[in-house]
Amino acid sequence: MPTTDIRPVQLPPEKAKEANAALERVRSYLFEHRDIAQIRVTVEGGDPEPLTLPREAVELLATLLAHLGAGRSVSVVPQNAELTTQQAADLLNVSRPFLIGLLQAGEIEYRTVGTHRRILAASLLDYKRADDTSRRAAADELTRLDEETGLL
Repeated sequence: MPTTDIRPVQLPPEKAKEANAALERVRSYLFEHRDIAQIRVTVEGGDPEPLTLPREAVELLATLLAHLGAGRSVSVVPQNAELTTQQAADLLNVSRPFLIGLLQAGEIEYRTVGTHRRILAASLLDYKRADDTSRRAAADELTRLDEETGLL
């Protein structure tokens, strides 16, 4: 399975306003038409035949617009994508050596292709979810202890 190009997309500030305006229209349409499974879109200046999209694709578009409109960069990564160690490290926002330590410790599943490691995006996201949950629990415990001791 080939590796995936996951370069993030980020809009310049002037385009972020356009993304926010489009987001409002898409959200409004989705809210008003909650029972519609397929959405027809007409492309201005294009083919007069409307484009039919699954509702899930339009909901994903709304999520993308929300992130782009807020100035965040966005990458779309299929769950079955195989990532290089550098791509995985970039997604976790950690160094490549730190990621390799996680792999060697068995924290994240991977496979080797020759001498190279490949990480399934689903495995990486599972690790990230578990790590986020653990961090939240630790922060909650610290807050509780601070309140008990009167530090907060």
